Amino acid sequence: MGRTLGPVCRLCRRETVKLMLKGTRCETAKCPMESQNRNHPPGMFSWRRGRISDFGIRLREKQKVKRYYGVLEKQFRIYFKNAERAHGNTGEQLLSLLERRLDNVICKMHFAQSHRQARQLIAHGHVKVNNHKVDIPSFQVKQGDIVSIKATDASKKLVNANLEADSGLPVQPWIQVDNTKLEGLVVALPSREDVQIPVEEQLIVEFCSR
Repeated sequence: MGRTLGPVCRLCRRETVKLMLKGTRCETAKCPMESQNRNHPPGMFSWRRGRISDFGIRLREKQKVKRYYGVLEKQFRIYFKNAERAHGNTGEQLLSLLERRLDNVICKMHFAQSHRQARQLIAHGHVKVNNHKVDIPSFQVKQGDIVSIKATDASKKLVNANLEADSGLPVQPWIQVDNTKLEGLVVALPSREDVQIPVEEQLIVEFCSR
């Protein structure tokens, strides 16, 4: 599994949008995006950079989506090819495939505070899908799947702490969550409106189709 080992707050500054890579910390004043340099990308002389080209605009949209969902370039290209083969709008199909990743579902259920923490929960064997252990963060959930937490004290303690930290935050309508049982039901496939970051998917399609 590929990982970003460097400081992740630089990624938000580079894309000039909060990617929620550190969970609830991104909502506090400690987030670098709240500072006076939030409109400048990282680097000593970022303010000297000129106008971004059309190629750069499309590249930034692709990088923004990759970094939000935590996928590498090779993985992203596979998702794009699958979206091209699917029926419907390619950009919307691409975002739907990324939304259906198991680590994203765990994050949207608030069982984890960030995609990175969700991948750790899955890789360490704390998550089940339809009562079977799944340790692959990229696992694609389907409509009707039941995502639950392993019935051990250690697993429940981790998830309950995250639920308490994210208490009051809404759950997306395509997932029904039972916090007492620590499980969720995928009642529908995610739509374009369920994507929580500002993204122009058509620019990504233009970049990857060139």
